Amino acid sequence: MENTAIHLIARPTTGITPDLFELRHSPVPEVADGQLLVRQTYMSLDPAMLGWMSADRESYIPPVELGEVMRSSGYGEVVESRHPDFAVGDKVMGMFGWQEYALSNGQGINKVTVDLPPEAVLSILALPGLTATQGLFNVGKPKAGETLVVTGAAGSVGSLVGQLAKAEGLRVVGVAGGEEKCRWLVDELGFDGAIDYKSDGLAEQLAALTPDGVDIFFENTGGPIQQLIFDRMNTHGRIVVCGMIADYLSANPAPGPNWIRMIKKRLTIQGFAMPDHFGQVPQLLGKLAPYVMAGKIKYRAHVLDGLESAITGLPLLFTGKNTGKLMVKL
Repeated sequence: MENTAIHLIARPTTGITPDLFELRHSPVPEVADGQLLVRQTYMSLDPAMLGWMSADRESYIPPVELGEVMRSSGYGEVVESRHPDFAVGDKVMGMFGWQEYALSNGQGINKVTVDLPPEAVLSILALPGLTATQGLFNVGKPKAGETLVVTGAAGSVGSLVGQLAKAEGLRVVGVAGGEEKCRWLVDELGFDGAIDYKSDGLAEQLAALTPDGVDIFFENTGGPIQQLIFDRMNTHGRIVVCGMIADYLSANPAPGPNWIRMIKKRLTIQGFAMPDHFGQVPQLLGKLAPYVMAGKIKYRAHVLDGLESAITGLPLLFTGKNTGKLMVKL
């Protein structure tokens, strides 16, 4: 039996290009005591992958070494097990990488016990949902009646942040690219308003949609609207810094807002990354699952077909051309 995998063989310089990767075939690994073998059926593509591909060793997680299988989270089924906690047929999710079969000692692997299709699991209960839950509840500390602004609001994390905040009784304004995405946020997800960051009059639109200011700013993108949202922050507001996708490929990342307002408004600004919280996954899923089972969370998936589609599909995240949670069906 053969395993097909995609390995990282070069670091990105000007963007994500096919020459950074190499397709390799090898025998499916044998399972030893304490191990399990997973056949991956769905694979998640996430903006964080660009950071994982870089040579930066001061980031929150070590880079993927050249020659290694490209890192990613995914969904699959246990096909062979010599591990006491996993049985053949178990549905699982974890960091399986860009490959058809993954050998694991069970660390970081979580069983999927809810009756949801794989696309929903990867869109809601995997990395996007865990990130949204950790960032909103444990960093943002929302209270009913407050106002939240989330950038990248039509993305996999932002769309969940907004819906969870609405379920908690907050006023939610999303920032996204394009009229269609903004309509989806308001008409389908129930946001109170949405701003197309490509449109004119951003400051005026933001002021109209946040008449009582902004209590929580969930930042996924960066870009010019960041300063405008920062200027709307209320006293004791919280800024949750999750991503900065507008600057990941920039040779000269934009400077951040001036700190004077941070002092005057006693703002709390905190960056976070999910690898620090992988030990809390069961608790985070316990917090998130009731919203899902109560039908309070909607999603849409952008599904690519076949392992190799990851190579050309990953750049979609950095051009905004994906419509929903980006993933690959193997």
